[in-house]
Amino acid sequence: MDEDFTPAERDALYKAIFSRRDVRGQFRPDPVPDEVLNRILLAAHHAPSVGFMQPWNFIVITDKEVKSRIHADFARANEEAAAMFEGERRGLYSRLKLEGIREAPVNLCITCDRERSGPVVLGRTHMPAMDLYSCVCAVQNLWLAARAEGLGVGWVSILHEDALRNALGIPERIVPIAYLCLGRVTHFEATPELETKGWRKRLPLEDLVFRDRWQEEKQGE
Repeated sequence: MDEDFTPAERDALYKAIFSRRDVRGQFRPDPVPDEVLNRILLAAHHAPSVGFMQPWNFIVITDKEVKSRIHADFARANEEAAAMFEGERRGLYSRLKLEGIREAPVNLCITCDRERSGPVVLGRTHMPAMDLYSCVCAVQNLWLAARAEGLGVGWVSILHEDALRNALGIPERIVPIAYLCLGRVTHFEATPELETKGWRKRLPLEDLVFRDRWQEEKQGE
């Protein structure tokens, strides 16, 4: 394998990073070919993991009844979430589409088996959450690979963990990390939807980079 990226390969990587979006409402019903799904799962499986423990599992969901059960829980959780905001913020929240559970041809749950490598894991001895973070790296790998394949991904985090466990038969010792909606889309937004809808703007990078030690964040600039 050539260790150096060509300029075209480098540009393709950055294109995937900068054009990746959290997709909610643009899913098409076309099935995802097995060979494409296998490629993006393989990309996820090649994520870095603490102590090389590879703590992830991937639950692929295409059954409409299972999706409907997950969506019903989302609807309950979404009502609870809306009530946590006040005034104009609550109104804006209520107008946002925050999932594509039933529309996406594939749903995917990524989990973490924290016992996979035994009680003592190289690199997890002093930062015990590193296995959870490793699974998040798998999510990112999958997301970028999906974008390169022309697939959209939406992360649904407005769910009750117990309801998700029950719907998917996840054992108590296994930690659900991400519930993702996956499929072909009509288009990718040029700008993140939450930014265009007025929820948040991207923060300037220069305000987030410190040198050598923590610095007080700039105020009022």
